[in-house]
Amino acid sequence: MDAMLSSMTPAKNPLEPPFWNRLERSERILLAGMGGGFDVFCALPLAHALRQMGKTVFLANFSFTGLSMTTIPPMCPGLYPVTAKDHSSLSYFPELYLAQFLAQQGWETSIYSFEKQGYHTLLEGYQFLQNLLEPDTIVLVDGGTDSLMRGDEFDLATPEEDALSLAVVDALVGPKQKLMACIGFGVDTFHGVCHAHFLASVAALTRSGHALGTFNLLPEQPAVQFYRQALEYAHSHMPDRISIVNSSVLGGIVGDFGNMHYTDRTQGGELFINPLMGLYWTFDLEGVARRNMYLERLRKTRNFSEVWLAIREFRSSLEQIKVWKDLPF
Repeated sequence: MDAMLSSMTPAKNPLEPPFWNRLERSERILLAGMGGGFDVFCALPLAHALRQMGKTVFLANFSFTGLSMTTIPPMCPGLYPVTAKDHSSLSYFPELYLAQFLAQQGWETSIYSFEKQGYHTLLEGYQFLQNLLEPDTIVLVDGGTDSLMRGDEFDLATPEEDALSLAVVDALVGPKQKLMACIGFGVDTFHGVCHAHFLASVAALTRSGHALGTFNLLPEQPAVQFYRQALEYAHSHMPDRISIVNSSVLGGIVGDFGNMHYTDRTQGGELFINPLMGLYWTFDLEGVARRNMYLERLRKTRNFSEVWLAIREFRSSLEQIKVWKDLPF
């Protein structure tokens, strides 16, 4: 009888990515856009799903906004809690419009926004947030896949924010788990990334046991509809600053394909919108940090200019840079 009851008990999906198994053990989760700008929007499908699972979710972002030009008082140097009640005349402020959209959905929350600073200021901000919110898990979310470039690839695209976020959260004291998620495979070709090199990084992280699986988003999922509505709301308030990455990701999710453009900013270049753009690639953050060849240099930076300079000096010190490799498809 016991055996019969056991066989009738619904089993946990054995093919579920380990990433979700990790999150199921979490209760308080901080999702942070690691690469600046609209990266926090790439965390919204995860946020929606986790809240449906009964988790407490917080949102943060490495911001491109001129936060010091607003009337929002900082919580500590370089950290600003953006809410729906705030006002600003700035033409670029995705965190504010996200907070407004979430409030309309009944989720009154701050978008904790980090100013572009050096390592020590960003670490101080993250540590303040860790002590305040006490998340047991932090997930850095990258819109694009350049965050997996370790440093000697053909091109690193725009590594400064990604790598600095990686260095800081790797050093952060408090969370039991530190994870990473990337979405938008192919979008960084526009910025010079060789995706054969990205796949080589995924292979290396798989061998080391730090890859936590992949899963794709589908247009009919409520989490995707939530994501799309949030992005449309922000774009309606910033029509001249439409997110290239998020528009491309959504295009891939809904079935767009080929050289399609969603903003005049990409005209003149060739895009390859494809179904792989709606795929999350997930990792244990420690493994990604250990592979990065220049992370220690960033720990000495005092401002963002020094971050840029540290990466350029590292690249100049390399005897060999990997050559471009086309994917043999």
